[in-house]
Amino acid sequence: MEDALRIIPLGGLGEIGRNMMVYEYRDSMVIVDVGLMFPSNDMLGVDVIIPDVTYVIERQDNLKGIILTHGHEDHIGALPYVLKQLDVDVPIFGTRLTIGLANLKLKEHKLRDEDLRLIDESSVLELGDFVVEFFHVCHSIPDAVGVALRTPKGLLLHTSDYKFDDYPVDGRLTEVAKLEAYGREGVAILLSDSTNAEVPGYTPSEREIEHNFEQIFARAKGRIIVSTFASNVSRIQQLIRIARRFGRRVGVVGRSMVNIVRMAIDLGYLDISREELLTPEQMNTLPPEDVLIVCTGSQGEPTSALVRMALGDHRQIQIREGDTVIVSAEPIPGNEELVNRTIDNLFRLGAEVYYHDLFDVHVSGHGSREDYRTMLELTRPRNFVPIHGEYRHLVLHAQLAEETGIPKDRIFVIESGQELLFDGERLRLGRQVTEGYVLVDGAGIGDIGEIVLRDRYHLSQDGFLVAIVPLDVQTGTLTTEPEILTRGFIDPEDAPPLIKEAQETIRSLVRPGIAAPTLTVKIKEALGKLCYRHTRRRPMILPVVLEV
Repeated sequence: MEDALRIIPLGGLGEIGRNMMVYEYRDSMVIVDVGLMFPSNDMLGVDVIIPDVTYVIERQDNLKGIILTHGHEDHIGALPYVLKQLDVDVPIFGTRLTIGLANLKLKEHKLRDEDLRLIDESSVLELGDFVVEFFHVCHSIPDAVGVALRTPKGLLLHTSDYKFDDYPVDGRLTEVAKLEAYGREGVAILLSDSTNAEVPGYTPSEREIEHNFEQIFARAKGRIIVSTFASNVSRIQQLIRIARRFGRRVGVVGRSMVNIVRMAIDLGYLDISREELLTPEQMNTLPPEDVLIVCTGSQGEPTSALVRMALGDHRQIQIREGDTVIVSAEPIPGNEELVNRTIDNLFRLGAEVYYHDLFDVHVSGHGSREDYRTMLELTRPRNFVPIHGEYRHLVLHAQLAEETGIPKDRIFVIESGQELLFDGERLRLGRQVTEGYVLVDGAGIGDIGEIVLRDRYHLSQDGFLVAIVPLDVQTGTLTTEPEILTRGFIDPEDAPPLIKEAQETIRSLVRPGIAAPTLTVKIKEALGKLCYRHTRRRPMILPVVLEV
């Protein structure tokens, strides 16, 4: 299918996060979102996970633009890493808040001259063979948009993250009329968020939790500390409004929270001035009943403000008995242990803590099953591709689409890296474009692979043993006694007998004429058996043969 429209998810399908979709027709390529994903607990030392953009790099001269639908990390977080891999200048489009957040992220990575362009829901872009339109959607961050792509093969709708909220914090509804108009015109393919496909009904409005916050504020006698995502500008605005009703002043803590709040104030997305924000000194010295602190740490991130407070080592804010702490987010899968540990520590310090299992202090920014059904019924697509979700979410969303009347053979459940080809009428599977993750560890991008992760896991489980063997290159004999070092493997008090036997084992293996590589292999095998016989553990064995 040389003339086919290509749809290539480089992340976000079969997983939560790392959202990135490539649309390609002939020599025109458009990307929607460039997100990251946070590592699972077994990815030791990994900072973030980003899409593999090899496919894009190989065709970068065809790249007409990058569209950012909203400012969450799973949609813009990989942007600096991807831009560093490109050798071409590419325009980046987003709404005012989204571009503001993207610009903060690029500055952190010392990328200052990128081509950032503002759009809104009325904008129309001509990007090669694509004409791109936008529609406003409600989400847990202001200024979120979905994308309509007019292509030579038909109209595609890419919803991004959305819900139908009748009472959004900023008062701006999802553009139902525009979606209905697209449906009447004829939608060739709908690609729609699937994150909450397991959740029945409609997602409640952000306003519905306002009453719960008010109950907590009315009851609290001391300071109130609320932890939420730094990018959840709608929640922050909600808290500012409630704080004023209860006579409290607002301060923010945590580097990302401070940066985003200041930027949102400057752009007019928060109804507060920089001068009104409390200083750290005021947060500690004003009457406790007059203070609200909004901070990072809702996911138990080790270096975040709330976690440091819970451990008693935050340099500005200490938890006091009588403080009320609200964790206004649900744990991302894999973060439950970190969040629970933080909550336990807060209780130990005498705080009263409200969290998702105890009190309804968070509403999802994603629609639920009835929201998804509404989107399908409004747009009436001929073909459907569920996006943004783990595999079960995609399957459940596909089943819902079938219930609304879309034929099963026009519904495609695919995972990241799987190409789809569209001829104007039907979709079919193409090739597998990419597999696996690109891991970011410190300054390294993609230089950490499965072998390194396996070694790290091995080290974390059983420790290691190093055998330093000084070998006379002329005689093939030991020049001194082998030195044995261990870490994380055996208690030092129990080590002497094992170390002595390990030295004897090495001496028995050394003989004139044996090559160093051969000796290294034999030592590794023999010491591995020795360690397992003594301890039933399998430490990493690192023989070092020094020829002197």
